[in-house]
Amino acid sequence: MEKTLKPMSGYITLVICLALFVAAVYFFVSGVDQSIAYVVIAMLCFLLSCFFLKGLMIIQPNHSRVLNFFGKYVGSVKENGLFFINPLYSSQKISLRSENLQGQTLKVNDKMGNPIEIAVVIVWKVGDTYKAAFDVERYSDFVKMQSEAAVRHLAMSFPYDNLEDDHAPITLREGGDKINSILEQELTDRLSKAGIVIQEARISHLAYASEIAGAMLQRQQATAIVAARTKIVEGAVGMVDLALKKLSEGNIVELDDERKAAMVSNLMVVLCGEKAATPILNAGTLYN
Repeated sequence: MEKTLKPMSGYITLVICLALFVAAVYFFVSGVDQSIAYVVIAMLCFLLSCFFLKGLMIIQPNHSRVLNFFGKYVGSVKENGLFFINPLYSSQKISLRSENLQGQTLKVNDKMGNPIEIAVVIVWKVGDTYKAAFDVERYSDFVKMQSEAAVRHLAMSFPYDNLEDDHAPITLREGGDKINSILEQELTDRLSKAGIVIQEARISHLAYASEIAGAMLQRQQATAIVAARTKIVEGAVGMVDLALKKLSEGNIVELDDERKAAMVSNLMVVLCGEKAATPILNAGTLYN
């Protein structure tokens, strides 16, 4: 469990160290001509100065120090400034700043077994210095490996899109913030044991693998064409029905069933054709 310490200010200790150093120089110079005792005092002052200097530490903003005393965890210092600690303490520097992790592009299979390429960007920082220092070997490497595992698990849990799974509530391509939220939770669960806080996680690259990209593009195009044709046919049927009703209501022309069928066929060709229809003028009667 992390324990936050607030050590004493180091400015007074710095003044004492400078005074001891000056005294060491004075006694050493005086002892050369007067007594060997002065030299001994000078050496003691110098050693004390070095000992106290070892206890001084400077902590930059958004940095911390994890303190140990002969293998026992003492606490963590998160305040910035000049401090004095027990010179016998050993310390480990840990940055508290936010870091970006641009994951490499991974080739994995989605829920439907289709090979896809996926990459993410993760913003993280150390939240618990004790866990980061002692619960894992190297927390930065731990973040990289577990992030890759989380991305692979995410990709295998959802289909790329709903072409093959029409009932999929969430897809990788259309999930948006929901997918990102699931990714953040997955990363938080995996990295909490190392004291890592996930601030943001976003998918930065998502595509079908190159070996099936062409086929999937053709499939998407075909689906789009079918959907468009369906809308065109629905609109054309409505227009033909309206045209027949207007002709009948206005007593413009009387058509038997055969001529109605011919008219419907012609109108459907005109309305549903990809190219503009070429009109043919009938100069005779309706039946010639």
